[in-house]
Amino acid sequence: MLARTSPLPALAAGLIMCTTYTAVLAEPVSYIVDPKHTYASFEINHLGLSTARGTFDRTSGDIVLDAAAGSGYIEIVIDTASIDTGLAKRDEHLRAEEFFNVDRFPTMKFVATSLQFDGGRPISADGELTMLGKTLPVSLRITHFACGQHPIHDRPVCGADAETRIRRSLWGMTTYVPTIGDEVTIRIGVEAFRLP
Repeated sequence: MLARTSPLPALAAGLIMCTTYTAVLAEPVSYIVDPKHTYASFEINHLGLSTARGTFDRTSGDIVLDAAAGSGYIEIVIDTASIDTGLAKRDEHLRAEEFFNVDRFPTMKFVATSLQFDGGRPISADGELTMLGKTLPVSLRITHFACGQHPIHDRPVCGADAETRIRRSLWGMTTYVPTIGDEVTIRIGVEAFRLP
């Protein structure tokens, strides 16, 4: 159960955009995730009545993109204790054993080693999500991707939005299914700085 909105969010307003993706990604390029502008969020049905949403506010990770070869690597690590649904009591319940069990499983991780590109732009990432100690395949659809020179830090940066849907019960999180939905929409919004 990941993502408070979005798939990987768009770059900050005022970012100076590159004219082409291929100009930025003509060879393997490594990035480090900016934890201040990277969020995983989730949406899940509540009682068949509404959509409940939340975010995980602490993330880290590494990304390598090689548009010319059509390959890459993505690793996003999420601090499960950083869950934030806007209600402290609910967050404590979600950190407990019957949900994310953060004492035993302090992180969850998405790793992708198979990326698909279209015109030099990554459009999907196939990999695995590890949650509650279980690892299963997951495919992310990349709905937005852009690169440019960060106007404040004066460093090359890329941003993306990605999303997927999972059934939480497959990872062993079965509490309150189906009263609280089994299907979860996960969105990750990422900004990542290019490494020298």
